[in-house]
Amino acid sequence: MRAVLIDLDGVVYQGDQVVRGAAEAIGWLRAEAIPFLFVTNTTSRPRVALVEKLAHMGIPSEIDDFLTPPLAALRWLEENAPGPAALFVPPATVGEFASLPQLDGCAEAGAASVVLGDLGSAWDFDGLNRAFRLLMAEPTPVLVALGMTRYWRAADGLRLDVAPFVVALEHATGRAATVLGKPAAPFFETAARLVDRPPHELVMIGDDIVGDVRGAQLAGIKGVLVRTGKYRGTDLGGDIEPDAILDSIHDLRRWWERESH
Repeated sequence: MRAVLIDLDGVVYQGDQVVRGAAEAIGWLRAEAIPFLFVTNTTSRPRVALVEKLAHMGIPSEIDDFLTPPLAALRWLEENAPGPAALFVPPATVGEFASLPQLDGCAEAGAASVVLGDLGSAWDFDGLNRAFRLLMAEPTPVLVALGMTRYWRAADGLRLDVAPFVVALEHATGRAATVLGKPAAPFFETAARLVDRPPHELVMIGDDIVGDVRGAQLAGIKGVLVRTGKYRGTDLGGDIEPDAILDSIHDLRRWWERESH
């Protein structure tokens, strides 16, 4: 093991509360010069906001410490669909696509790509139907999903994430989405390139048995599940077997040192 990929929501923090021991675990990684990268499917805030959020929790970071779906999507779109993008993402995230031409917010045709992020309660029938009409227009745009997370744990309980809306559009249009977030292998491969290590030398720490653990394992990366965030006892006993299970990221150092020896 040479480097660590770390999910944020449910692993480092839950809502606005830092997970106990998270700051110490990140501090230990820095002190030991172990390369790490925060890999998150968060599309509701830009990387600079994530830097600020961690700073308030006593965890210093820089923009380059994060890999987010908007960053991965921007790079992919610039190479594969450089025309106007129809963005279905939170307002705070729109700025991450500033270098890409953007379609007018009322247009129902003319998009080179339709990009879906986690709009949360901002989703409504009109918005979803506009995305559908754009995808059915000619010339046909690509459908890009900023991850395929099914749900997440908010302060008031579980909430739907982007995947259900992506699947609805795939079903309606008969078209498959290009996924540029977890659990897609290209997202993890991008993370491996950013930490400059081959996948088999990486460990992914996450609370999502599908998006974090299985996604990482399918990309050749060890998947470690923590019992915080969205973790539920029913995650275990199925066809996905984590490489390790930790009570929380607080146990990372002890596990790492034991495995290393």
